[in-house]
Amino acid sequence: MRSHQPDGTEVNGNLSLELDRFVGRRAELSGLARALDTSRLVTVTGPGGIGKSRLAARVAGGRCAPPDGVMGVPPLERSREWGSVELAAVRDPEFVDHAVVETLGLTDHTTRLPRETLLSHLAGRRLLLVLDGFEHLVDACAALVVDLLGQVPGLAVLAVGRRPLAVAGEQVFALGPLSEDEAVELFGERAGRQGATTGDDPHVRELCRRLDGIPLAIELAAGRLGALSPGQLLKRLDDRFRVLTGGGRDALPRHRTLRTAIGWSHELCTPEERLLWSRLSVFAGQFDLEAAEYVCSGDGLHSDDVLDVLSALLAQSVVAREETATGVRYRMLDTVRAYGAEWLEATGDAVRLRRRHRDWFVGLATWCELEWFSPRQNEVAARIEAELPNLRCALEYCLTEPDGAELGRHLAGSLWFCWVGCGRLSEGRHWLERSVELEPGHEPARLKALWVLGHVAILQGDTVPALAALQECREEAERSASWTAVAYAEHRTGCLALVSDDMPRAERLLRSSLERYQEIGELNSNVLMAQVELAMVRAFLGDLPDAVRLCEDVRQVCEDHGERWARSYALYVLAYAAWSEGDAARARELLTDCLACAHAFRDLLGSVLSIELLALVTVIEGDPAEAAVLQGAAAALWPSVGLPLFGSAYYNAPHELCERTARERLGGERYEECVRQGRALGRDAAVSRALGRARPLEGPPAPRGSVRHTRMTLDMQQPAASPTRKGGETAG
Repeated sequence: MRSHQPDGTEVNGNLSLELDRFVGRRAELSGLARALDTSRLVTVTGPGGIGKSRLAARVAGGRCAPPDGVMGVPPLERSREWGSVELAAVRDPEFVDHAVVETLGLTDHTTRLPRETLLSHLAGRRLLLVLDGFEHLVDACAALVVDLLGQVPGLAVLAVGRRPLAVAGEQVFALGPLSEDEAVELFGERAGRQGATTGDDPHVRELCRRLDGIPLAIELAAGRLGALSPGQLLKRLDDRFRVLTGGGRDALPRHRTLRTAIGWSHELCTPEERLLWSRLSVFAGQFDLEAAEYVCSGDGLHSDDVLDVLSALLAQSVVAREETATGVRYRMLDTVRAYGAEWLEATGDAVRLRRRHRDWFVGLATWCELEWFSPRQNEVAARIEAELPNLRCALEYCLTEPDGAELGRHLAGSLWFCWVGCGRLSEGRHWLERSVELEPGHEPARLKALWVLGHVAILQGDTVPALAALQECREEAERSASWTAVAYAEHRTGCLALVSDDMPRAERLLRSSLERYQEIGELNSNVLMAQVELAMVRAFLGDLPDAVRLCEDVRQVCEDHGERWARSYALYVLAYAAWSEGDAARARELLTDCLACAHAFRDLLGSVLSIELLALVTVIEGDPAEAAVLQGAAAALWPSVGLPLFGSAYYNAPHELCERTARERLGGERYEECVRQGRALGRDAAVSRALGRARPLEGPPAPRGSVRHTRMTLDMQQPAASPTRKGGETAG
């Protein structure tokens, strides 16, 4: 699931080859583009392997290119954005909406349903959304499409599947096989990759005819030219067609031909290649060599031999190789994977392979959790992003197997850094709630899942479920003398008191949790966050030197260990202290670092807090218009985070001071105009603007310290009553 650039070079999950070497389909390219000009919902249908995904990606990329005459589509008719949602690896219909949210790069910390997030984000935008591989999720996708098209006038949908969505207004674009000349051209291009030259060999033309012009079948055949000549291929294909027709009598001829071609390619494989082919089908989406070696080895295939066998499958186009941000990874086409899965079931080895798959990804998550507190934090974030389809499969397997509850809780809890630090609170809550709802238990994995669930709910602004989870965690932990879980439950309850404006209780709980952490020798990003949160309490209570001391200590530990996520929050508190002391330049330097780091991790909370404080620094520096723009940008982000500034009088005081100052200098009408300008910015644009501000000021900078903080600091020590505030009893 990825957003695509206008050049169309990003490879979709159902594509085996890059788009810039697209072969044939000239008439279909134009026809599909015309269909999108006349309909907001176009569905490309056809059997597996016919080239639907590749065609859709090519057309979508062309329509979203700069307005320079691409494919003859008038510039004003083109959508400016597009995203392709790969649904083949999604098994649960509930995750269709999540998949679209992820593709569009949305981060939502609230308890809103993903559909609400989508509708809010898409309002007023022009977007071409490609839904690829939806045939096993037709009902869920149809409902989503109807809802989105009905409420978002600027949206168009290009669906790709083996059957229509069957909704009103849908225009079906049935994709047929390649023409004979195009099929020969494709065969020759793919043969060249094997170092073979086909020229005008009549066997090639006959092969393409016998394969019905199906691109996948042709690619599989061309992949054999490293070992066989076209004539030898044709002879073997003749034998195969006589023996295997594939599918039932009611199957379409092209479906039978494709299955026959895949089966024929399977028959030509060595026993080891067939074995690996079937075992690789347990992976969802991409996988790497190490995972394949662990999951697929044993019982007839040694781990040392996996690379050689995988290389043979690559040469035969059974597996595709992809360069990614995390290195070389591999992928099987859905049709090829499905064929392998049938063989895996037939061997009776499917359960063992799924368990090995689960074990590998539980181990990976455990390793990533440990490495999160290290210089490899960025690498961990990228790795987890790449492995999410497989991690979801592992979680689903754990939570549906009779003996998998404890492992499922362990996996959901171990991924806390993904849910909290990488902007996936909604998904994390889904898995955590499912895991703790299973049969009761007091094992460490359940206690961890409970405090992580409490943490996620706090960040979503859902205080009642947060408090319930944390209280249950602490009570069970105390009964079982699980002092680590007690420390975490106490810590997160202190965090809840902090955002609820109960500073005395927050300070007491956070100090106690830090003492517990020290007693048990716990040191990681969570522990450092407890110290940052305590520093925030001290700053709100007016003890800036103590807040600075605590955060400088955190920053030093982070730099010693290469930790960047907790460090970014320490920088936020240090920036708050610098602003409070009148050093706007220092505050800006710290906030710029903080914002860049938070945005890199997709941490929306850290990003919006930084932008809010940068707005105040900007007005202090003498640019009220830009400050108002940043406040508007933050206002547009808060609905995806939760209650703006937690509904906290303490967190809200800088915002109010900034707004009051900017309004006084600009006037109400100009201020609102600038806020509207900021609200129109997307998340990336807002962050870029906040980080890259290098524009001339509208007036001379205000004298240093001209915006005094004494009154505000007094107000913050005694925040005004607010319906959003919670007292100590509510905080727990």
